Amino acid sequence: MKKLIVFFLAAMCWQSVSIAQQLHVLSQREQAAVIDQWLEERIQTVLPAVMDRAGIDMWVIISREYNEDPVIRTFLPATWHAARRRTMLLMYKPKGSDQVEALAVARYDVGKSFKKAWDPDTQADQYQRLVDLIAERNPEKIGINMAKDYGHADGINLTEYNSLMQYLPEQLKSRVVSAQNLAVGWLETRTPSEMATYRHIQAIANQIIAEGLSEHVITPGVTTTEDVQWWYRDRIKELKLDTWFHPTVDIQRADPSSQEHMRNFAVKPDAEVIMPGDMLHIDFGITYLRLNTDTQQLAYVLKPGEDEVPQYLKDALKVGNRLQDILTSNFKTGRTGNEILRETRKQMDKEGIKGSIYSHPLGYHGHASGPTIGMWDNQGDTPGAGDYPLYPNTVYAIELNAVVFLKEWNKEYRVMLEEGAFFDGEKVIYLNGRQKEIMPIPRKSNHLRNH
Repeated sequence: MKKLIVFFLAAMCWQSVSIAQQLHVLSQREQAAVIDQWLEERIQTVLPAVMDRAGIDMWVIISREYNEDPVIRTFLPATWHAARRRTMLLMYKPKGSDQVEALAVARYDVGKSFKKAWDPDTQADQYQRLVDLIAERNPEKIGINMAKDYGHADGINLTEYNSLMQYLPEQLKSRVVSAQNLAVGWLETRTPSEMATYRHIQAIANQIIAEGLSEHVITPGVTTTEDVQWWYRDRIKELKLDTWFHPTVDIQRADPSSQEHMRNFAVKPDAEVIMPGDMLHIDFGITYLRLNTDTQQLAYVLKPGEDEVPQYLKDALKVGNRLQDILTSNFKTGRTGNEILRETRKQMDKEGIKGSIYSHPLGYHGHASGPTIGMWDNQGDTPGAGDYPLYPNTVYAIELNAVVFLKEWNKEYRVMLEEGAFFDGEKVIYLNGRQKEIMPIPRKSNHLRNH
């Protein structure tokens, strides 16, 4: 018996090592080098373009340590986990120039691009130094991070805003404008280098999902949904990754008295023991190299005597895939999130598909900046964020559900799907494919991902 236990543990350790080798994750030092390289590339290429697009020639970001503006975090080098004391960043793009002057009104350089522009020994007043630099450049518009529609772009706090306005001379105060669209443009735009890696990041997330929704983790009749959720949390840490939300694993089953398909998304499902015949759904995301994934996929626990997922469940997934196609076909440059939602719902009605659309941007944040395309609790227009237009070189979580009546269950089944995808300006490209087959538990093959 002792030998059997040792063999079992050794097999599990081998499985873990084997999967870890497949999931190539950089060391912390290697990750830092990539993050800093991407940041310099973004400052040189993305920043000038989005400043021009927003019509703002000066952008000022002010934060104090551990009360960071969400945007300033995306400008900090990898070895900085917070601003230092009070950190001020000033970005100025002179008319006719294709480059941005990047200054740090702080005691230190901030990364490679933001050069120190304040010496406390010669000018003790940091705010006065900031205003002097602004006045010397005489910008037409001074963008600051105050925003009605996006929390990501509303990072200046009241103390800093009041101090800035107190110091600015009257002729410059009138030039202060919201940098909302500039901040959103900076956050949402992805570079070729980032996109070259995003597929790999999504592949890592998909591999972890498949590993958890398998016989390697789940023993029907014993394992609970909560067990699997915490297994995912441990696995993420084991792989030296991060997550931006706690994973959810929930069940839909044939029992007509069970109303889990009607569950409000604001209500966390109770832990349940996983049984044969259950449809499992996971909502899962990782953070790696400052980029985030957000994925929902499905698995089915085979009953005794079953060798594959029942055809009626496969057919239900096809309805969900069709709804994905309808949604992504309506991605057109310049369309707002509200317009994309309206056109999608028109086609859904025409084809008799019942369901909901609640897709959102992905990137530096899991629920990121950009056009909101429906919300789970609002299938009409979303004022503000829903009015923002779709731009090229942006990433989205294609998130939705299709509701299908299963006569075999005598009830409705909610096909909940979410996949990361890139919009290149003309078409939507899934980062690492999308789920077209429900994962059976257990698998016939040794492959953990059955797509």
